[in-house]
Amino acid sequence: MKHKSSREFFAYWDAKRGDARAPDRSEFEPSALRGLLTDIFVLSYDGEAGYPFRVAGTRTCALLGCDLKDRSFTALFAGTSRGEIEDIITCVAEETLPAIVGITATTETAEPTHLELLLLPFTARVHVPASLTGLLAPFEDNTSTLRDLAVTSWRYLHPPERFVARAVRKLSIVRGLTVYEGLR
Repeated sequence: MKHKSSREFFAYWDAKRGDARAPDRSEFEPSALRGLLTDIFVLSYDGEAGYPFRVAGTRTCALLGCDLKDRSFTALFAGTSRGEIEDIITCVAEETLPAIVGITATTETAEPTHLELLLLPFTARVHVPASLTGLLAPFEDNTSTLRDLAVTSWRYLHPPERFVARAVRKLSIVRGLTVYEGLR
């Protein structure tokens, strides 16, 4: 992760998840993320609706030129990038894998600008619509309204697994054959 905001948000998410693959949405405290709230958003995991925004920070809304609530996230992307971002969101939500995405956008003056997108899953709960959170941070401070977002790079972040110590039992069944049985 290149952007300081992405590193801070990922560290908070990682601390909240503990031993789980992802934290529960209810564990997030907005006051702990006060400095990052303007860049953070929450998406509904609804592919047919284009993964609409449930909530978006003020800087994210200002960068994209409108209030984003209930608007399609994938509609912000141009051309083939739309399919790429849909695949990335699907993997983040279904495989509970965080992703970091490099994005290029076009400003009102037709100049390119670069952003970093961090997508983080929440733990799925029964009878609750699936959602994921993210952060969109520009590298340049003087950006105006952006359009035509394009994916330039991406990778999944595999958080280190926290392994539980296992007991191993050695069984000698017949001469020359040894079986090691792992127990939890």
